[in-house]
Amino acid sequence: MSASKAMEFMKLSDYQVKVLENCFNRDTKHPDGATLTLIAAECGLTEEETLKWFDLRNAQWREAEGLPAKLGSVLD
Repeated sequence: MSASKAMEFMKLSDYQVKVLENCFNRDTKHPDGATLTLIAAECGLTEEETLKWFDLRNAQWREAEGLPAKLGSVLD
């Protein structure tokens, strides 16, 4: 399953997606623990759900950039 399809199953509101996308595009693609906690609280999600969204969104971004979906060497 692609990252885009997996993200559809999360059933997030437009507001949640807007906040998450803003953080991803403006602040960080890899939030630290404190930042993740703040983002989760703002979105009304658990930290685990928020981390899962960032993992999927990073995979989606990497695929769009022509990189492997998972972190690793570009030679993978």
